[in-house]
Amino acid sequence: MCYCFTMKVYIGYQSAIEFWRINRALPGKNARQQRSIKLPCKPPPAEQVRSAGLTCPVHILLSDQNRRWASGVMIQHLFTGEAPEGCFISAKDILELSSPEFSFLQMSGRLSLVKLVELGYELCGTYSLPVSGDNNVPDRGFNNRLPLTNVRQLSEFVSCMTGVKGLNKTAAIRALRYIIDGSASPMETKLAMLLTLPYKLGGFGFPKPKLNSRIIPSKTERKSSNKSFYSCDYFWPDHNTAVEYDSAQFHTGSSHITDDSNKRIFLMSMGITPITVTTQQLYDSYDFERVARVIAKCLGKRLAYKNPGFAAAHRKLREQLRIESGWSQ
Repeated sequence: MCYCFTMKVYIGYQSAIEFWRINRALPGKNARQQRSIKLPCKPPPAEQVRSAGLTCPVHILLSDQNRRWASGVMIQHLFTGEAPEGCFISAKDILELSSPEFSFLQMSGRLSLVKLVELGYELCGTYSLPVSGDNNVPDRGFNNRLPLTNVRQLSEFVSCMTGVKGLNKTAAIRALRYIIDGSASPMETKLAMLLTLPYKLGGFGFPKPKLNSRIIPSKTERKSSNKSFYSCDYFWPDHNTAVEYDSAQFHTGSSHITDDSNKRIFLMSMGITPITVTTQQLYDSYDFERVARVIAKCLGKRLAYKNPGFAAAHRKLREQLRIESGWSQ
């Protein structure tokens, strides 16, 4: 398709997140912006914006506040000054996408703290949420992919962005305290947040575990196992405690039951305490609290939250994570 004139389209905010969820992979290293740049002051032609194939209106960035306007095709955001290295990644001929790190910072001013942490888990994890109208989503409800970034890269990027108007850097820095690399599914993220967020946000305040950590047996232990390693959903190596999320959707059937049993036996043989959290327990606040107390005992942690304040915060957290709560105040 040819245009009368072409200019690059700088995409950000919700539209950039949508792009990364659809494409689920970063372009090559050379695609990342290598120097500071000045964004265009004029909006691109509507045809070029539509060519991105994203949900309209598409969120774009411009440098001139006098030309800000919204239409059915695009919503424009002001970004004055020069965009530092690493803000954008080239995709296709005319599209410049806000990098996962820059997208995270942009959304810090538009999402609640809990939803921003949840987004951070996704960007640093190995899954991608579906977008509206996507008919190719697997039955599990999400797509697998390699991580788009990690907590270290997010932290370094946010700390380097100074003097940028309209971005809630404080919220981004706060959210980064609670994000963990390596989540493999939306439900793993929700469970991790319920376990590790502080009391004031409705979580149980546990120390951060390693997510999907590999446990490698010794040569002697490997003789009794047909696997070279086992992966634990949540693992606290200092306390030899592992938590496994037992999804009703993917842990049924004789082969899965046998695999899960062998995994528990293997972990116990290595002195690791395995704890299973089922979907039913996750969705029931009463049952989940009992599981949390077992985990706390294994971690040597005393649960010291106070009600009714914690119950209200926990209910609010579940509402934001869309996990039904049966815990009355």
